[in-house]
Amino acid sequence: MKRSNQFQALLTVVLFLLLGNVSAQQTDWRNIRSGWVIPDESYSDQPYVIKTDDGAWLCVLTTALGHEGSSGQHLITQRSLDNGKTWEDRIAVEPSDGPEASYAVLLKAPSGRIFVFYNHNTDNTRWVKGDNPPYRDGKVTRVDSQGHFVFKYSDDHGKTWSAARYDIPMRAFEIDKNNPYGGSIKFFWNVGKAFTHKDKAYVPVHKVGGFGEGFFTSSEGALLCSGNLLTLADPAAATWETLPDGEIGLRAPSDVGGPIAEEQSFVVLSDGSFFCVYRTIDGYPVYTYSRDGGHTWDPPQYMRYADGRLMKHPRAANFVWKCENGRYLYWFHNHGGRFIREHPQRRSIAYNDRNPVWLSGGIEKDSPEGKIIEWSQPEILFYDNDPLIRMSYPDLIEEAGKYYVTETQKDIARTHLVDTRLLEHLWEQQENITKTTRGVLYHWESQRSKPGDVVEVTWGGFPEFYKRDLTKIDHGGKRTNGGFSIDIAFHVPSQKGNVKLLDAMDEQGRGWQITINDEQCLEIAFNDGQTRAIWACDKGQLRAGADCYASIIVDGGPNVISFVVNGLLNDGGDSRQFGWGRFSPYIKSANGNPAISVDNNVREFTLYDRALRTSEAVGNYRAPKN
Repeated sequence: MKRSNQFQALLTVVLFLLLGNVSAQQTDWRNIRSGWVIPDESYSDQPYVIKTDDGAWLCVLTTALGHEGSSGQHLITQRSLDNGKTWEDRIAVEPSDGPEASYAVLLKAPSGRIFVFYNHNTDNTRWVKGDNPPYRDGKVTRVDSQGHFVFKYSDDHGKTWSAARYDIPMRAFEIDKNNPYGGSIKFFWNVGKAFTHKDKAYVPVHKVGGFGEGFFTSSEGALLCSGNLLTLADPAAATWETLPDGEIGLRAPSDVGGPIAEEQSFVVLSDGSFFCVYRTIDGYPVYTYSRDGGHTWDPPQYMRYADGRLMKHPRAANFVWKCENGRYLYWFHNHGGRFIREHPQRRSIAYNDRNPVWLSGGIEKDSPEGKIIEWSQPEILFYDNDPLIRMSYPDLIEEAGKYYVTETQKDIARTHLVDTRLLEHLWEQQENITKTTRGVLYHWESQRSKPGDVVEVTWGGFPEFYKRDLTKIDHGGKRTNGGFSIDIAFHVPSQKGNVKLLDAMDEQGRGWQITINDEQCLEIAFNDGQTRAIWACDKGQLRAGADCYASIIVDGGPNVISFVVNGLLNDGGDSRQFGWGRFSPYIKSANGNPAISVDNNVREFTLYDRALRTSEAVGNYRAPKN
């Protein structure tokens, strides 16, 4: 009995430490570990969800006991009756002991019938030809991205699936004919959500030219379209066509783009136009429009914000969704990770850095060709405390005015409830001309009629990032997810050199300061006496002799520092991959000197006790000045 009591006590302590640590650190809804887990076997990919006609959510998942691409990879579906918190009615669409079945997407017909489309290694091919090197003997033993593109259907809201599996004929393109089999075996997969338009079903597919360095060596997008699948009692009688017309799919821009153009994501605009966005290895995503139901497409271009700047994105899934309110959301990673062919040791760089996830809001506008989407500057949507965790392959579900997003980091898939206000900020961003007052700690404006000496002002201090947790037995630390922001309006001196605009460092080096550094960039540094953080704005943002307004956002959730200079969120430009930087999760605070030395070039500044959103920083810049 005594041993049992000791075990119970030990178990209680362990649970207290584990659960206490989670509750203390996972209060930020953006942290993916705060989401609700979608059950799987081990590997977990593409948790895509639709709402069934009986009120449930139906999720399809590619899963396996092993890693991605391993033998035994197959599909499961499960249903939720509580908006993704719990799941039931788990069904294997394909068994784990059969040929690989992978990368499924769902589509619901007006009748309520549900289709699931996916890759299937029907011929049980155990290897295909690849490049040597990197594949020994030129054999690729990962066989989940070739074979047959198939579907099954359910007439009971996903509780059971048809015994029969139906092949979809796929017309050969130039990329297929040039593969090692001349198109007799096709290489492909799909992550793009299926959709309907004018009673037709459309299913994306990503064609692959070969396997080699970086895995897929060339790729392009296509659409499989059926004009009668949605209304036939017997889906075997469905007819299909492969779009676009001709033998070339959706590629990167022909004059500057690389050979990779994949994971196409589509939405239908209010005038019936199709918008498509997809990933490349060029450091930028690509978009194009079709005005004729996918038969022809505009010349592909790299994505841009409404202000005309290029959007940056690595070789990772990027998704576009149309919301019930007629507006759009775009999931991407906001940095320019590129595949560098001249450096084989860096071939995986383009797949990296999928943490954090950024979200942009889109609004329809008119153009001479038809409707187009204009995109806001982005906000951080999700992150994980481990910067090497990669979250991807999301889906969006709306329910009773709320927005839910699924995602996976390949081991655990989750559902998340998104703060609706974040989305509204994105959609309202281009019209925002209001300076936010929420969280203001201190505001100062220069009273000088002419430049004078440095002045000192007293302030209260920023929130802590990391502090002792007295609820833990060992009194270890806990993250607060706190943050701060500094808005500063200043004159850029004509002479170059290090200028301390605001200085709150004490004699021990603790505190913070904002400077114009030797490279003529605005820079923030803060130090808790042991750990130092530093980040600067992009080069070329400051013009000597001009006035400038900047928001410096220090976000203690994802531990990211970002700069919004004259209303523009820095993204690294041409000089660096990232416009945002990370700081240590163990830096305790930025507090030091209770007095701030203010340089005579500073017109005004505002201190906030929280991380501003990008949209708020844009509004602060645009707000009427005194």
